[in-house]
Parts: sequence; structure tokens; C-alpha cells
Amino acid sequence: MTTAARRPVMIVDDDDDLRKALTLIMSTYGYDVAAFGDARGALGALENGTVPFLILLDLMMAGMSGWEFRAAQLGNPKLAGIPVVVLTAANTLTDGVHTLSGVEIIPKPFALDSLLAIVERHATAEV
Repeated sequence: MTTAARRPVMIVDDDDDLRKALTLIMSTYGYDVAAFGDARGALGALENGTVPFLILLDLMMAGMSGWEFRAAQLGNPKLAGIPVVVLTAANTLTDGVHTLSGVEIIPKPFALDSLLAIVERHATAEV
């Protein structure tokens, strides 16, 4: 179990299976999880007071994309400081992923232990 158990993490991914799996894994490791299948719902939750220590964000989603979500997040001073880890199947060289500001990028498919190490690093960072 993480040393920062019960810290809230947000998962934003329209892939139901991946979102459910990540929710189960993060919960098993002691994190509170707010999971959303669309970026608009996640952004609304953030604007209404949900404050995770980290956002795990998919980029390629219908409706509002991860890029649009990140732009809206950065445009709101209350949300701009929340760290984001992008989980994406997008090609980081050709799909504009490199244009995202201030995020860590983990290509899909990813190694679970690598993701958990990144989450743990953020969870134990000074608040």
C-alpha cells in the first residue's frame, strides 16, 4: 500500500475497461478514485471542488479531448497546478502530444509498475 494512502486521484478515460481496471488498481493501492468516462464531466467535477493530487488523462476522447481538457485546466488558476499524467495511444511524435504543457506522458500499452511508480512519486510529493 502506498505511503500516501487515501489521497484522491482522478482518472479521465473513455475506455470503460481501462478506466475500471485503473480504478480497481488505484483503489487496491489505497487511493481514493474519481473516475470519469468523459473530459467534460471530469472538468465539471474539478470546477465544483474535487481536488485530486494527480490526474491520469487520456487524450483521444469523443466530445472534449484531453488536449481541450488540459487547455481548460491551465486556463483556470485554481486547477492549473494539478499535475497531469497523460496515458495515450497517440503517437507522441506525430499526433501533437509533445505540444502539451507540463505533463508526463506514458504511451499505451504501459507497464503497470511504471505507472504506479509515477503515481506514488506524485502522491508523496509535498502538498
